[in-house]
Amino acid sequence: MGKVMQTASFSLAEVSYATGDNIAYQVQESVNTARIRVRARQENVSGVYLPQFEAFYDDNSNDFQMTGLGRGGQQVQKAKHVYARAVETLVELASLQTAFVILDEVIKVTNRRVNAIEHVIIPRTENTIKYINSELDEVDREEFYRLKKVQDKKQRDTAALDAEKKAQKEARLAAAAAAALEAGKSVEDVVSIVSGAKDEGQEVPNILEEGDEADNDDDVVF
Repeated sequence: MGKVMQTASFSLAEVSYATGDNIAYQVQESVNTARIRVRARQENVSGVYLPQFEAFYDDNSNDFQMTGLGRGGQQVQKAKHVYARAVETLVELASLQTAFVILDEVIKVTNRRVNAIEHVIIPRTENTIKYINSELDEVDREEFYRLKKVQDKKQRDTAALDAEKKAQKEARLAAAAAAALEAGKSVEDVVSIVSGAKDEGQEVPNILEEGDEADNDDDVVF
């Protein structure tokens, strides 16, 4: 870049020396439109749209054909080509500079997002996960304790029901034995009937009634 601009400056000095100081006025008077134009387009680089500038020549505009016709024509043509290369270099430099500025801003924004994710979002998410895990563990412990209490209560209720049934059965056996004794049965018969009822799980009154019916049958005389 520096060498191109240096060469352009030297060529302009040569033109001024060869044609005189009036060359600038002659150029301004002879130029109507710009021969070198710049077009812009966008290029997508990793999701970032960067402007790209490109210099091109307008072939329909060539106002320097008669410039330097009297003297210094060679120096004028040389200066024209050198400054054309300088303009192309400046346009390319403008594209690079604009891309650098945009990329620098995008990198800063990305770094801020990365820092926010690393120092804010990730710790917050980890704390949320820890809290959820602790709550789930607490729910599991509460559920286990509840099931254990329910099971213990069922066992106690079953044991109480069995004890109540056993007590009722004992009471019925005692009442049946007393009734049998009042009915005139011997103690040995009552004990054998009650023992058989306990072993077979039958109701004592039924057995005693069956025993009474058997005794009544024995008492029948034909």
